[in-house]
Amino acid sequence: MRLYLILALFVIPAIAQQPLQQQIRTLAADAHGEVSVACSLPGTSLNCDLDPSAQPPMQSVFKLPLALTILHQVEQGKFTLDQPIPFLKSDLILPRPHSPLQDKYPQAGVDVPLRDLLQMTVTLSDNTAADMLLRLAGGANVVGDYIASLGITGLQLRDDERALHGDHPLQYRNWFEPQGAIRLLRTISDHSPLTREHTALLLQWMTVPSGRLDGDLPDGVKVAHKSGSSDVDNGIAAATNDIALITLPDGRRLAIAVFVTDSTADEATRFRVIARIGRAVYDCATQKQ
Repeated sequence: MRLYLILALFVIPAIAQQPLQQQIRTLAADAHGEVSVACSLPGTSLNCDLDPSAQPPMQSVFKLPLALTILHQVEQGKFTLDQPIPFLKSDLILPRPHSPLQDKYPQAGVDVPLRDLLQMTVTLSDNTAADMLLRLAGGANVVGDYIASLGITGLQLRDDERALHGDHPLQYRNWFEPQGAIRLLRTISDHSPLTREHTALLLQWMTVPSGRLDGDLPDGVKVAHKSGSSDVDNGIAAATNDIALITLPDGRRLAIAVFVTDSTADEATRFRVIARIGRAVYDCATQKQ
């Protein structure tokens, strides 16, 4: 144990002295898979790109553009946040996915306020609630078209959670390029298409601990994020992802996206890789004024 600690003291400073892109490449190696990264801090030359145009399966990261689309439709007058949405028996996903909504109402047959469905989708990554929102929005194509209308490219959404739970290979055709995810985050942060009130609400729903990009940051740093994870199949985790807006001490927001694809590392290691990449980028960003 003592030898390990001594080695760690030398390894961590050595990584920190490397250029940022090389730091990220070194940290990413522990994932034993494919890692793609992008980031943005306006007004700086910050560059953390690692295969930023890759097309990794996004899993629940799609719930952020979905929520943005629904909030846009609210502002168009199509819905209201307090509007009751029928939770139908046909909305149930079996076998049961991660869904606090479905856990609470296993037989469905109740009305749920749209605001609650949005919060459960973004904050709790509720799969059943997300499918209800996707149905409400008009389907995957509607979400993709709205995001494209904002000038954001690199998103492909074809399937809902029900389909993904029934056919795991489908996840590889639902992807988000890291550089596209960064453009989405920058749009929300810098020139949101939503009202100030709805933008603040969305960021509030995103500001929950994830143990990923916020996992190695100093105490008190505000992180608004959306993560995504796949199941582990034959020892391979197809997707362990996080995209986030990290508020720096001077108030600027750093946008960062990390996607870990087809990793054979255990979950703790995958989370640690994302957290350490987040910390390396954060430390570099705080030095760029």
